[in-house]
Amino acid sequence: MKRRLYFLIGIYCWFFIMFVVQKPLFMLYHWDLYGDTPLSQWLAVMWHGRGLDLSMAAYLTVLPALFTAATACLRGTWWKSVFRIYFVLIAVVVSAITLGDAVLYSFWGFRIDATPLFYLASPADAVASIPVWQTAVILLLIVVYALLLVWPLWCWSGWIPQWEKPRRPWLSLVALLLLTATLFIPIRGGFTVSTMNVGKAYFSDRMELNHAAINPVFSLMSSLAKSEDFSSQYRFFDDAEADALFEPLQGGGPSVFPTDSAQWVKPGANLLLVVLESFSGATMESLGGLSGVMPRLEQIASEGILFTHCYANSFRTDRGLTSILSGYPAQPTASIMKYPSKSQSLPAISKSLRQQGYDTQFIYGGDADFTNMRSYFISMGMNRIVCDSDFPLSERLSKWGVPDHVTFDEVYRLVKEQPEGKPFMKMFLTLSSHEPFDVPMQRFEDKYLNSVAYTDSCLGNFVDRLKQLPVWDNLLVVFVADHAFRYPYNVQNHDIEYHHIPLVWTGGAVRAPRVVDDYMSQTDLAATLLAQLHVPYDDFTFSKNVADTTRTRFAYYTFPDGFGYIDRDGAAVYDCAAQSVLIERNDSNEVRLKRGKAYLQKLYDDLASR
Repeated sequence: MKRRLYFLIGIYCWFFIMFVVQKPLFMLYHWDLYGDTPLSQWLAVMWHGRGLDLSMAAYLTVLPALFTAATACLRGTWWKSVFRIYFVLIAVVVSAITLGDAVLYSFWGFRIDATPLFYLASPADAVASIPVWQTAVILLLIVVYALLLVWPLWCWSGWIPQWEKPRRPWLSLVALLLLTATLFIPIRGGFTVSTMNVGKAYFSDRMELNHAAINPVFSLMSSLAKSEDFSSQYRFFDDAEADALFEPLQGGGPSVFPTDSAQWVKPGANLLLVVLESFSGATMESLGGLSGVMPRLEQIASEGILFTHCYANSFRTDRGLTSILSGYPAQPTASIMKYPSKSQSLPAISKSLRQQGYDTQFIYGGDADFTNMRSYFISMGMNRIVCDSDFPLSERLSKWGVPDHVTFDEVYRLVKEQPEGKPFMKMFLTLSSHEPFDVPMQRFEDKYLNSVAYTDSCLGNFVDRLKQLPVWDNLLVVFVADHAFRYPYNVQNHDIEYHHIPLVWTGGAVRAPRVVDDYMSQTDLAATLLAQLHVPYDDFTFSKNVADTTRTRFAYYTFPDGFGYIDRDGAAVYDCAAQSVLIERNDSNEVRLKRGKAYLQKLYDDLASR
């Protein structure tokens, strides 16, 4: 009995120690973030993260504890193999999650959740952001770390055949089962009202320190547990109060078509929607960003319509696409594109225009099956999808697929050869300004800035050529980012500046240059565009027509387990895991915080009902 007890205590302590050690290793890997952090804060990270570590160690010990209890009655040398198989599997999984989390944090700025599993449906695209050499090093480190994790467990399991048969097997079985039951105390997080959750590791006003304290395995497991149960997530108010708070914020109908003073473009114009990968407001001078990075888009904006306060709804392309095309807000714990049975019920600009007789098309130089894009765009009424397989192998020159100068040429050809008399909508998603930023141009030392400058030059040449075509006179070209990028590199995932993106309208269909200063999200593009084209938008519940002065003007975005609400008078950014306000501007009466919570609650009500 004692040997069994010591064995289980050893397993539990070993898992706990390994999780604790991961934290300083994570911080060392991200030395650029934590290099100037005093030792006391490193220790605080380990201390405040201990609850999640104890909980996760308990989760991993439950099955060995049940096996150990069974050995009291079921004897056999084969138990050694059972334990070793379990330990090897756990070591590989924990190692892969830990190393994958450390690498992804550099790109995403939050600890691992269910999001990466979604992208693994297309493994080649999932690792396209990572150089080949780095991928090889990561795989090697996963193997090394797994070996270190499993080595003592492997040795200890060798003692199992030496365990003596208990004098009273059934009494030992009951005692070991009761011992196993005590593991649910750290799993739950003690005896308090609240159960263990990621937010319990938060302790600092420096978000990166809170992130370092999180156990990545617990974070992933928690996210997976949340990802399906939409109806019970983010319950801030009773239904009546949530409805009352949401009522002035909702979009949709009744449709209001603009009068002459608010009619910015020609009704019935053809539409070309260009979604710019990772274009950030921080790199556009007219939005308060850097000078000289995107001179062509600056020029185009000066001749067309510039929206100065447009914000991306999320941080990933799949969420951005549904926000833009369907006017549907991004979710902190899920991506509706992952659920075709739900996403097919969404409205879409392309659906509405197809009902008006428009020919619709989606063009992308990468894999259209990545993140369920193909099924989404087909259900959104796209007549045809052009993707990497439609280009010769010789033109698939980047890790993501076909570089932007080639795909812009293809879009130009498709517009030029569009049959006369048939209105059309084309949606084009660029890809060259995505990690690893491998572009055929060198203007800036910084790879991200250089990739944005490259795509900017491509879109500038593209517009120059479009102007020479007869179709230009009745064409509306919309440039909008799918999401921003973490530039400057110290910006946090929840920061307001991180979500600021360009939105520019141009084309012969634009009546006059204009600057629109109203606060808006990507979701508002759908209703605003359709209203300008005199197409009903009643079914876009979350999309506001910016030209309709009766609507509340605000921007809304989400990040993992949190949201931001911004308007002209203030802002509130809230972390739902920590239940704390991260950013507050002129919001002493908490109006924006309540509105943001109600908006999120109604979004998940809608998501659950689809």
